[in-house]
Amino acid sequence: MHIILHQPEIPGNTGNIGRTCVATGTSLHLIEPLGFRLDEKSIRRAGMDYWKDLDVSRYVNFEEFKRQHCNARIWMATTKARRTYTEVRYEPDDYIMFGKESAGIPEEILVEHEENCIRIPMLPSIRSLNLSNAVSIVLYEALRQNGFEQMQTKGKLHRLQWKEE
Repeated sequence: MHIILHQPEIPGNTGNIGRTCVATGTSLHLIEPLGFRLDEKSIRRAGMDYWKDLDVSRYVNFEEFKRQHCNARIWMATTKARRTYTEVRYEPDDYIMFGKESAGIPEEILVEHEENCIRIPMLPSIRSLNLSNAVSIVLYEALRQNGFEQMQTKGKLHRLQWKEE
């Protein structure tokens, strides 16, 4: 799976999303401009010690991303979509795109990809969810649909043992 962040603004959100990507074996694609710096000092200060393990790519703009990934199937998460994220079938090589915290994915991009726009249901009184929470919700549904391939699905206690069923 692949996560695309289009012009993310808040380093903490991107850091949380990066950690989720490392935990799930998901690639992260960042489309500039970013609202923060990604130099080594900034990454360390944000406590993102796992960043070195992240498969991350950066692009100057969405057009550069499309040129490099011309055959990519991109699901675009937006509060403006007509169908929910659970109504689609995700494939292992799909990309799921999220927009910047203050404005989402630009409508100029959305209208070109209407059939691939998805939303997370929520009450009408709220504008949107936190970006890192939204990524987790949709990504884990996509991973679930694909059987959590190569992921550990069962845990065990450290000091005690579970009762046998």
